[in-house]
Amino acid sequence: MQTNPTYTSLVAVGDSFTEGMSDRLPDGSYRGWADLLAARMAARTPGFRYANLAVRGKLIGQIVDEQVETAAAMRADVVTLVGGLNDTLRPKCDMGRVKGLLTEAVERLAPSCERLVLMRSPGRQGPVLERFRPRMEELFACVDELAERHGALVVDLYGAPSLADPRLWDVDRLHLTAEGHRRVAEAVWQTLGHAPEDAEWRTPMPPTARPDWRTRRVADARFARQHLLPWIGRRVTGRSSGDGRPAKRPELLPYEGPAQPSTAADAELS
Repeated sequence: MQTNPTYTSLVAVGDSFTEGMSDRLPDGSYRGWADLLAARMAARTPGFRYANLAVRGKLIGQIVDEQVETAAAMRADVVTLVGGLNDTLRPKCDMGRVKGLLTEAVERLAPSCERLVLMRSPGRQGPVLERFRPRMEELFACVDELAERHGALVVDLYGAPSLADPRLWDVDRLHLTAEGHRRVAEAVWQTLGHAPEDAEWRTPMPPTARPDWRTRRVADARFARQHLLPWIGRRVTGRSSGDGRPAKRPELLPYEGPAQPSTAADAELS
């Protein structure tokens, strides 16, 4: 891997994780790790171009159908692909189909760019995740195999202790906070061969006192009312939070850097 390489363009492909939820900006849109990464790369390369095709809620089949060909046609230096995790969270999930579609995406994108970046997505600590962990790890094993076969890079966020900390996850318990996205951007930055700006991104945050029983139950009730029940409702009716939404940044254009985030982050589940 080249040290401190120069890349002239980046295309990000995926779902809510790559769209940037829950790193909310003042206008109600989202920033996220991909925007932060693009800003760093743009600071090194005048005229740097960036596109983000991600849309919240997308399954791997939708990513293949709606984003992959567009991304490949852009012929960017770097393409990031993160998808399939939304599929693993569905009650009925055909992992063979998911892995087949991910393979199709990688086979199309790898020849179209100088560097393809895949990820082992982060996993929040908690009892809900345990139900889906075997599927997630099967997906990540496929990611590792595809990366080895096609010469792609893998960013191991799943194995980072810091990103399992519930304090780095928003109140919806599915999307990272602004600090979580900052750490992901740092992880990708280093994986691409750049000198660390934060060598301790994997290091867990200092421990704090655990909230008391009543505070935790109030938070659980709020989570169920504002996020879990609407998410279940969309699953039952076959709807998605991304229905009808355009890509975040559909054209490969010069990038000047992200806006500053708002302190409020009240994203809906993808």
